[in-house]
Amino acid sequence: MTRVLVVDDQDLIRAGLVALIRAAPDLDVAGEAADGNSAVSLAARLRPDVVLMDIRMPGLDGVAATERIITAAPEDPPRILILTTFDLDEYVYAALRNGASGFLLKDIKPERLLAAIHTTAAGDRIFAPSVTRRLIEVYSRSATPVSVPATLDTLTGRELEVLRLVATGRSNADIAAELTLGEATVKTHLNRVMAKLGLSSRAQAVVIAYETGLVVPGVTPPQPRL
Repeated sequence: MTRVLVVDDQDLIRAGLVALIRAAPDLDVAGEAADGNSAVSLAARLRPDVVLMDIRMPGLDGVAATERIITAAPEDPPRILILTTFDLDEYVYAALRNGASGFLLKDIKPERLLAAIHTTAAGDRIFAPSVTRRLIEVYSRSATPVSVPATLDTLTGRELEVLRLVATGRSNADIAAELTLGEATVKTHLNRVMAKLGLSSRAQAVVIAYETGLVVPGVTPPQPRL
């Protein structure tokens, strides 16, 4: 049973989310909060598997609450799934940098939201289609051709290639097909990338690939050493 903490400052929306989750046979509502500070306290006390987190809330917003929840967790922090009406660049980028496992918009269909909660709880990442596009647009505004940065020098050529493909939105299955590898091998390479770079989520891997210049929108990425 996956336990979900629902966080939203609008009573009606929060009640709807709670009802939807309670109706699902393999999900349970661990608790609910109307602001970021309450979310941090409840996450520490209730230890939910997934936190369904709003962005704009009074007091502590969802981005800051995400960072505090993940930082405060003694081990195995809950997965944070951002659910918001806003897909502005600043929120997407900040949420990913703070360790969110997914970012969805509130116009998502109920059945897809439930599936997203399961996906997030299983350790995978899920994003609204606009999120990757937003992230790319952020970097395209200041994109300049660069070589593979020194901060990625600890990665092997295959690890760089996997990171590059992850950053362009490919799933593990897509990467496996493109590189003629097994999905388990791709996952192993990605885990090594995250360990070497000190990352805790696939989302952070996407951000670091753009931030360091491994992937630059509109520019053919440098080919890694194999």
